[in-house]
Amino acid sequence: MAGNPNTGKSTLFNALTGLRQHTGNWPGKTVLHAEGTYLHNGETYTLIDLPGTYSLYSNSADEEVARDHIVFDQPDVTVVVLDATALERNLNLALQVLEMSERVVVCVNLMDEAKRKGIQINERKLSDRLGVPVVKTSARDGVGLEELKQVISRMAGGKIATHPYRIRYEEELEAKIAELEPDIRKIFGNRLPARWVALRLLDGDTSLVEALKERIGKEGAENDGTVNRSPYPVEA
Repeated sequence: MAGNPNTGKSTLFNALTGLRQHTGNWPGKTVLHAEGTYLHNGETYTLIDLPGTYSLYSNSADEEVARDHIVFDQPDVTVVVLDATALERNLNLALQVLEMSERVVVCVNLMDEAKRKGIQINERKLSDRLGVPVVKTSARDGVGLEELKQVISRMAGGKIATHPYRIRYEEELEAKIAELEPDIRKIFGNRLPARWVALRLLDGDTSLVEALKERIGKEGAENDGTVNRSPYPVEA
């Protein structure tokens, strides 16, 4: 689960997981890691509440944690939680996530607040524009949670085809992206979103460069058997 602060993301997380959750720190970070589970149709789903961030441009430890989890750990589904009363602000993060993954569900939360302000959301049109499922919820009232669980289940099971909206840039930048993508795929195959990595490299994201170097080193060590793979954060 990703989202801006104050979107009701943690309320949604608590509503879905109840008491079936625990907290700790992400490895090497002072950033809180919250993880929980819920049951749906006889299957257990693990839900991770990523730190609330306004972007994924690695300007803070919270942003790095959220970015690395989506890109490197590649969750089966990334749920982007939006505030229904401030879509114009929240969609910035959603568009960034859509650059990073095709397995995205957009959750428009705080629909109770939107109703009080006379705001209406057409989730079908929004879904058509973004190319991924959109579900409206009011986590405080438990509204929309079952539908959200069903959509997550179908997405995780590969039953939903998505066509995420990707921003097209000016020709010169698109040419540079196209030039970099083959080299990125040569190194990482399909394990990383090549277009997004190219964009971040062109933007001079030194934090991502260091993360990529570390990733290459870890994969090399795992391949030669010198370390054990440990994809999960340290628990408290």
